[in-house]
Amino acid sequence: MTTTTPRPEAPTALVGHERLLDAVTGLFTRRGLPLPRARTAAEALCHGDLVGFPSHGLFNLERLYLPLLETGRCDPWAEPVTVRDLGACAVVDHRRALGLWAAAEAMDDAVARARRHGIGLVAVRGATHFGCAGFHAARAAAAGMVGVVAANCGGQRLVPAPGGSLPLLGTNPLSVAAPALPGRPFVLDMSTTTVPTGRLRLAERDGAPVPEGWLEDEHGTPVTDPGAYDRSQARLRWLGGTPQTGAYKGFGLGLAVEVLAAGLSGSATGPAPEALTGDGRAQGVDDGVGFLLLAVDAARLRPGGDFTDAMRDLFGTVADCPPAAGSDGEPRYPGWWEAERSLRHRREGVPLPAGLYEELTALGLFDDAEDEGHTGGGVR
Repeated sequence: MTTTTPRPEAPTALVGHERLLDAVTGLFTRRGLPLPRARTAAEALCHGDLVGFPSHGLFNLERLYLPLLETGRCDPWAEPVTVRDLGACAVVDHRRALGLWAAAEAMDDAVARARRHGIGLVAVRGATHFGCAGFHAARAAAAGMVGVVAANCGGQRLVPAPGGSLPLLGTNPLSVAAPALPGRPFVLDMSTTTVPTGRLRLAERDGAPVPEGWLEDEHGTPVTDPGAYDRSQARLRWLGGTPQTGAYKGFGLGLAVEVLAAGLSGSATGPAPEALTGDGRAQGVDDGVGFLLLAVDAARLRPGGDFTDAMRDLFGTVADCPPAAGSDGEPRYPGWWEAERSLRHRREGVPLPAGLYEELTALGLFDDAEDEGHTGGGVR
């Protein structure tokens, strides 16, 4: 088991949410995106920092999204094309469009289909990374519907099957969203591995060890050094941990996402024949990503039409459950605390590590002169 020594906590900068959106929107338009789509992409990217998932926020701008645009793996001018339309469901080729906006538009399409048919399903191929799956699923919840989002990692292979020696699947995120209590929708947003790779890279940036159970070496021994992952000295574990504690459940969910996201749309898959020629290390690239975006107009589907009231009772009961003796937290459903953070950050500013703020300033997002004197201070 390897460890790292955490660095002292770094200072943060507070940036107004609207200012952050304007800055990122401007950067995307300078990279060729039309303004409305650049704004949606900015909202999707900043969502991670807004709700407390920085591993899927602005941390990825220079590391992931700008390289995608600059290398041509993502086309800023791409126009998605519907290749099959059956009314309630469709297959759409995103043609390497930036997933941050394209997945949002695909979910809006699914919602529109659900308004007409009760259910709307859009299967997407030719896609690129789309940020937080929950951002897109929550668009259906905002429309009073149930939303489901599943995405594979294209041809990327990071994690082997339990007991296997060769990586077959990516982190394969899954999200389900629904109306719940007012202003606090239910939003489950999860990878099918213990954590997404971004959590490891954030820990490595901060010089912090990761908990036992996130990573293991080739013998199954826990690894707590996050940098061991990118050095090919450790691999992610599936949800459930080890085969004895339920790793087959996480692996099974990962395969289910592969079926839904890639099988229905005709996207690239991780478990392809070439996976069997690997050397045991992560391989492939996340090109040819597939999405599934599903919206269900449950108010129309459910007899009696009392879906919204039923969801308030369901999630209200969860929120009212008393904490266990000695617990340091209150029972809440997925999406509650994210909504709380979002409200606070909209009011007080979005916290960005000082190093990330400097990185974004170097990219031209912020004006050094305008911010002079604000280091470590109030909202910028």
